[in-house]
Amino acid sequence: MPIAPDFKSIHSVEWEVNFLQCNPNGYLKQTELCNLLQLTAAAHSETGGMSFTEMQQHNQAWVLSRMRVEIEKMPQWRDVVTIKTWITDLHGSRSIRALEVWLNNEKIIGAVTYWVVFNTKLRKSEGLALPHDHLEKYPEKLATETPFARLDLNKEVKAISERTVALSDLDIVFHVNNVKYLEWCLDAVDYKLLLRQQLKSFDMNFLRELKLNDDVVLHTTTEDEDKSTFFKVTKNDKPSFALALNWK
Repeated sequence: MPIAPDFKSIHSVEWEVNFLQCNPNGYLKQTELCNLLQLTAAAHSETGGMSFTEMQQHNQAWVLSRMRVEIEKMPQWRDVVTIKTWITDLHGSRSIRALEVWLNNEKIIGAVTYWVVFNTKLRKSEGLALPHDHLEKYPEKLATETPFARLDLNKEVKAISERTVALSDLDIVFHVNNVKYLEWCLDAVDYKLLLRQQLKSFDMNFLRELKLNDDVVLHTTTEDEDKSTFFKVTKNDKPSFALALNWK
């Protein structure tokens, strides 16, 4: 679709939290938070003339490379939140997007995401084929206190589980969706920490795509007197994903 008449470089979407998105304590799941962030980014791209459909005319799609989320508090069932998003940088094959979650005029969550243009036929990154001069960039407008990080992949870790990638793990680009990696790791965490809202921030690095029937191993370690938990997903001993969870 062409650029929407009401397109704005800073985009806002309201979402009502439903019970299917919540943990047993009634708070939004961290995975569902990431889904809402992703949907908001997609909505902005669509109004700006860079939807998945338009990018597919050039065999392109945006894929997530890194992400940091900082949490003051999580919304609950029936809360109506406003998610705001804007681009801080976009050139070549890469873009940095900021997002904020607001509840009752209070910012409760900030996120920064690093996206790469991915050729879905060649399965590699390349320069963006669509024009983006109409998009104003806001390099000084930051949503997090700390930028996204390149995680240390050389930490000593232990393998805790194995799995085979299933159809339910895949997204429209036909590889494992970014939220699925987070779900795999959070399922290995002491659930009491999540239900008590102890997670204050997390960083994710997406390193290599995983596809249907790939066999992977989940590794973990705990650091800083239980204040940080690190996860790594590997295929054939090569890292595909890394996650750092930071606890209150």
